[in-house]
Amino acid sequence: MDKRLEVTIGSMRLKNPIMTASGTFGYGEEFMDFYDVSLLGGIVVKGTTGTKREGNPAPRMVETAGGMLNAVGLQNKGVDIFCKEIYPRIKHYNTNIIVNVSGSSIEEYVEVARKIDTLDSIPAIELNISCPNVKQGGMSFGTNPVAAEEVVTAVRKVYTKHLMVKLTPNVTSISDIAKAVEASGADSLSMINTLLGMAVDSEKRKPLLSTITGGLSGAAVKPVALRCVWQVSKAVKIPIVGLGGIYNAADAIEFILVGASAVQIGTANFINPYIAKDIVEGMSCYLDRHNLKSINDIRGVI
Repeated sequence: MDKRLEVTIGSMRLKNPIMTASGTFGYGEEFMDFYDVSLLGGIVVKGTTGTKREGNPAPRMVETAGGMLNAVGLQNKGVDIFCKEIYPRIKHYNTNIIVNVSGSSIEEYVEVARKIDTLDSIPAIELNISCPNVKQGGMSFGTNPVAAEEVVTAVRKVYTKHLMVKLTPNVTSISDIAKAVEASGADSLSMINTLLGMAVDSEKRKPLLSTITGGLSGAAVKPVALRCVWQVSKAVKIPIVGLGGIYNAADAIEFILVGASAVQIGTANFINPYIAKDIVEGMSCYLDRHNLKSINDIRGVI
C-alpha cells in the first residue's frame, strides 16, 4: 500500500482516496472475482430502504452520449435483509463499508439509520437526500435547504457514527444546501448525485426510459461535478467526497485539486471492472511524477 495516498474524512481513515459509488458496485461481492476490494479506500453499497423495493419497470437504463441514464428506482431487499443476510457476508472486507441510506419520509430514513448504527463493521452511512419527500408532494429533500436540514437533523439524533450526506446538483444553489446540511450535523458530503435528463427514440417517437426521465451519470457530468465541488469547498468546512464522470486517475486528481478529500467511482465500473484499482495505481504514479509526499498536499489548491 502507498502510504502517500492515505486520507482522513472526519473519523474515517482511508488507505487511499478511492471509493466506489452506490448503485454501481453492488455489495462488493460482485467484483471480488476481479480483485480484492479491500485494496480500495472504501465501498458504498447500494441504496438501502426501510422495506423491500422492486424498483421501476424496464427499460430503466439507457446509454447516452458521454454517459448513461438510469431510473432503477432503488431496487433492494430492505434494511432487515441487509442486516441479517448481506452484512454477515461482507463485514470481513478490510476497507470502509458505507451504506447508502434512502427513504421516502423522514421516519423511514431514521428507521434505516438506527438499524445500520448497530452494525459494528459499518463506520458510516451515506444519506441520499435526493429521494422524494412524500409529505411535501414528492419534492426531493435535497432540493430545499429546510427539508434537507430536517432530515439530516432527525438522522443525526439516532445515528452515532460518521454521517455523509449525498447532494443533488438539481438545485439553484448547491452551496446553500451544503451549508444547511453542515449546520444540521453532517460529518461530510458526497457530491454530485445524477443530473436529471431524458432520452428519446425518434423513430418510435417515445422516451427510452419507462419513467421518461432518469439520472444522467458518466463523463458528460464531470464539468458540472467539478464546479459543484469547487463551489461547496469554499462554503463549508466539512470534508467532501467528489464523484461524477471519473474514468481515470487524472479525473480523480482534478476533484482533489478543487477541494475533494476523496472520490467515488461510479459509471466507469460498468465499463471496466478493474477501474477503481487502476485509478489507485495511477494516483501513485502521479505522486511519483510530481515528487509529492502526500495526496493531501494538492487538495484544494485551485
